[in-house]
Amino acid sequence: MERIKILVKTNTGKSEILEFDKEKKAYKVNVKAVPEKGKANLEIIKLFHKKFKKPIKIVNGFKSKVKTLEIS
Repeated sequence: MERIKILVKTNTGKSEILEFDKEKKAYKVNVKAVPEKGKANLEIIKLFHKKFKKPIKIVNGFKSKVKTLEIS
C-alpha cells in the first residue's frame, strides 16, 4: 500500500489532478463538487481511482483541504 498527500481546491470549473508540488510533497487537485456531505471526497476518490486503476481510500483529512490517500 502506498500513501500520498493531496491539496484540494473545491467548487472549481473542472475536476482534475494538476501537478505534484515538490515543496509540499503533495498532489494539487481541483474538484467541481462542493465540500458538503462528502461530495468532494467522493469525487477525489473517483479521480484517483481513474488515474491509478486501484482502490483508493481517504485515511486522513476528511474535512480538510489537505488529505492523505491510501492506494491499495
